[in-house]
Amino acid sequence: MLKEFKEFAMKGNLVDIAVGFVMGAAFNKVVSSFTGGIVSPLIGLIFNSDFKDLRYQLKEGTMNDAGEMVGEVWLEYGTFLTNVIDFIIVAFVMFMVVKGVNKTKKKKEEAPAPDPGPSELDLLKEIRDALKK
Repeated sequence: MLKEFKEFAMKGNLVDIAVGFVMGAAFNKVVSSFTGGIVSPLIGLIFNSDFKDLRYQLKEGTMNDAGEMVGEVWLEYGTFLTNVIDFIIVAFVMFMVVKGVNKTKKKKEEAPAPDPGPSELDLLKEIRDALKK
């Protein structure tokens, strides 16, 4: 059973998927830092605030005995929009990668196949015709 699992785990496709998963996780961090550090502040200029801090108060809270506000409910749409932008960037880059891979595959497929020469049937016909003479 251990041998079968090792053969399964070492198949090319599974290893490729694992590498792709790790690279995708690392790429997601890069995109998140790009969105959080560059895109969000630029969009925040439009709203005169940090983009991730955009939120709408749904319910006001009350002060407790310790002087803390409790019971507030916020709709944090800035964080959601930041994550949507992250997704769009990652999806676009993945689209471009897949498009590039598909373009490379098409070039390989379009290479003309070498002429296979006469078929066995044609050769047998030639032999038959030669024997008739």
